[in-house]
Amino acid sequence: MAKTASKDRAGAAQEAGVPDGSHDPAGAEALPDSYEAALAELDALVARMEGGSLSLEESLAAYRRGAVLVKFCQQQLEKVEQQVRVLDGETLRPAPLNTTGSAMGGDDDL
Repeated sequence: MAKTASKDRAGAAQEAGVPDGSHDPAGAEALPDSYEAALAELDALVARMEGGSLSLEESLAAYRRGAVLVKFCQQQLEKVEQQVRVLDGETLRPAPLNTTGSAMGGDDDL
């Protein structure tokens, strides 16, 4: 009987568009392809949760998926912030003064 109830809950979670966690112990589906895709999925999850039509099990699965998506988004933002720091360090440095005159010499590959 417990297996039947579990299958019923899993089916209801799938119908609601919420992962049931039966395929992955962490309850997570594959990660989205991009930050924007993760954010869109997260918005949809929040809307379904706020709608109040999810069961307790479905809400828990949605919360878990949302936590995975939030972590993914945070990681993506951290990567971009690191890239900006690198770019700031490279482009905002004052150009060194070259007193030998080779700065005007045309050795530039641009």
